[in-house]
Amino acid sequence: MRFKTIPVYLSLIAFPTISLAQTKISGTVQCAKSDEQHVLEVGDHPGHSLMISKGKCTWTKPMEIAGTQTKDDVGTNFDEVHGNKSQGHGYVVGTMANGDNMYVRTQGSSTLKDSAVESANGAWSFTGGTGKLKGVKGKGTYQGKGAPDGSATYEVEGEYELPK
Repeated sequence: MRFKTIPVYLSLIAFPTISLAQTKISGTVQCAKSDEQHVLEVGDHPGHSLMISKGKCTWTKPMEIAGTQTKDDVGTNFDEVHGNKSQGHGYVVGTMANGDNMYVRTQGSSTLKDSAVESANGAWSFTGGTGKLKGVKGKGTYQGKGAPDGSATYEVEGEYELPK
């Protein structure tokens, strides 16, 4: 009987250690209107389309990850649009101030006005990185607000951990 309590005890000790290894992050990123955008009407009802886009973003309030700040991103997204609502997912290649890259997957929804983002929210997760960010893991959420010129500002928060 005593031996069965040892693994439980060890897991209780290890759990706080694991959760302490995660570091909270937050920042603000400003994205210009997409450089490339292609829209295909589905044809089953008005306003239903599929869209793929690619654009650049700059961190106006950088996140600090592994002692280095986020600098800029290139995001590639795929969205399904129904009128003024869209749902989609995408991938981001972010460049850090030291030249390392972070790779991120996003998934979320948006409200559109005149085909531009009015508001957006969703989740993100790291899929990898280079240099100091090799093996990075983590996830978080984002909230966005669009401007009439097609640009948008996103508040990003989450947490990360690096391999030991």
